[in-house]
Amino acid sequence: MSNNSEARRILDQTANPAPLGLMGFGMTTVLLNIHNIGLFELNSMILAMGVFFGGLAQIFAGLHEQKKGNTFAATAFTSYGAFWLSFVALLELPRLGWAPASDDLSMGFYLLMWGIFTGFMFIGTLRLTRALQVVFGTLTLLFFLLAIKDFTGIAFVGRVAGVVGIFCGSSAIYTAMGEVLNELYSKEVLPLGYRK
Repeated sequence: MSNNSEARRILDQTANPAPLGLMGFGMTTVLLNIHNIGLFELNSMILAMGVFFGGLAQIFAGLHEQKKGNTFAATAFTSYGAFWLSFVALLELPRLGWAPASDDLSMGFYLLMWGIFTGFMFIGTLRLTRALQVVFGTLTLLFFLLAIKDFTGIAFVGRVAGVVGIFCGSSAIYTAMGEVLNELYSKEVLPLGYRK
């Protein structure tokens, strides 16, 4: 080994995994919340999206963000990917006879914990784009509304949560498309509200 040490800079040429994670989150969130407003029943379409796009695709994106050294995105995508997988498991494990079904009280606490986590993640977005602030701000509100619905049994709160969830998921889809199109065209096609 030589006594001369050289500083080497490695250029990261890997793709941005954030749009994949945002799209997986956004599309799955919109579909679940269309159910929450009462348009259709909870069915295999939502569960499959929850496992594969909301769950696995987000975890994949989170692991790639970890390789890029982005702690915030790695934590967010991996956590929300695990949320979708755990949500599907909460619904399916009782049907398979592997665990008792969760009651409204336990689901309320489950959603409350996700709301608290998301509130802390929202604070992190104050150093990021306005678009991500909208995603995480509305997601925090969504989790708290869903928790209130389960704690109180008031169906109207669930429908309000559905509207908030559709907006939240749509804002994630917008953000994902903004990141893709802005990179492709090397200019701001869709404004994301970068900090100055």
